[in-house]
Amino acid sequence: METRQERGKEIAQTMGKLIKKTKDGWLVPSQSSNAMYRVDELFNCNCPDCQKRSVTCKHGYALRYYLQAENAAGQVVHKQRLTIGQAWSAYNAGQTSEIRLFDELLKDLVQEVEEPEQAMGRPRLALREQVFCSIQKVYSQLSSRRAASLFGNAMAKGQIRHAPHFNAPSKLLNKAEITPLLQHLLAVTASPLRSVESSFAVDSSGFRTTCFGQYAEQKYALERQHNWLKAHICIGTKTNIVVGAIITDENGADCPQFAPLIQTTTNNGFTVLEASADKAYSSRANYEVVNALGGQAYIPFKSNTSGKAVGSMLWKKMFHYFQMNQTEFYEHYHARSNVESTFAAIKRKFGDTVKSKNPIAQQNELLCKLIAYNLTVVIQEMHELGIQPDFCTQSPRGEPKVA
Repeated sequence: METRQERGKEIAQTMGKLIKKTKDGWLVPSQSSNAMYRVDELFNCNCPDCQKRSVTCKHGYALRYYLQAENAAGQVVHKQRLTIGQAWSAYNAGQTSEIRLFDELLKDLVQEVEEPEQAMGRPRLALREQVFCSIQKVYSQLSSRRAASLFGNAMAKGQIRHAPHFNAPSKLLNKAEITPLLQHLLAVTASPLRSVESSFAVDSSGFRTTCFGQYAEQKYALERQHNWLKAHICIGTKTNIVVGAIITDENGADCPQFAPLIQTTTNNGFTVLEASADKAYSSRANYEVVNALGGQAYIPFKSNTSGKAVGSMLWKKMFHYFQMNQTEFYEHYHARSNVESTFAAIKRKFGDTVKSKNPIAQQNELLCKLIAYNLTVVIQEMHELGIQPDFCTQSPRGEPKVA
């Protein structure tokens, strides 16, 4: 590598957080001052070196490495435009038809719910209709009383037979036996994209509750703080569909959730070729579980990692690969940023707060958020990829159909 390339790689590795996207290109920091140089998509820079000599300067090379646009051999992988344009016609069609299609897909989805037998007593409201109303309420972000009009509209459209009392969804979410059912429905919503997704990313994020801590915070004039839940999810990096989720309290550790999420992804019919996660998930066991499923994990190593095998030659092999081929490693690892985008989309659309008071209801409400989000992703992919979702036949027990 020539000197400019070496210095560019150093800027990307040590000052990458300072590189900023602007309307006209990228701002790359100087190594010798507080100045910022503007680099466009063709890697042309306004620094003296590039302007006088008409060569790619160190700032241009820094941007290439930062965007993973150059491999270890110094060859440019991406040329010209480094971003993928939005398919606006498909996006507009998906957004304008979302509310109508959401209720139709939700009606199809709840057919997966098996009705419990009733031996005696007054006829109960159908369980699948209770689930329908609960997910619809979470999707609408309305209060229980205000959402009651949605249930009447759904009955008028023939999507449910009876409009329940406004408090019925809250009562349902307070039942612990509903949690496995919602987990299953989450897997079903992702099933139409099994033939599309093969690369996955795992991460966690917090969702605030409306409950506060212990009374001592107020008694001793301490600052009151909201309790919160932690959602650990696995997503497909192409469509950002959530293929598995585990809900824990605010102290739930990240690393132990990786293996169950990857295993759930496989159990739901997905083929795991790649799996990425941040350093919090770095462990020999997590590398081994992906390898056992026929895939490759891309999890960066912590600064104090020794690289010793300790029973895992895969760990040692990947440690040396990470040390010697960081650019190539991060080209795969960069897909992990999609899980950050997924959490951002969920919180923007459905809020970062759960309204329920009971811990069981909070967990179930958060699962309903994820189900509602998945349905919106499926609607978008109906227009962009041409999939034909039929949850009754595309559940993990069936095979998906793609147009």
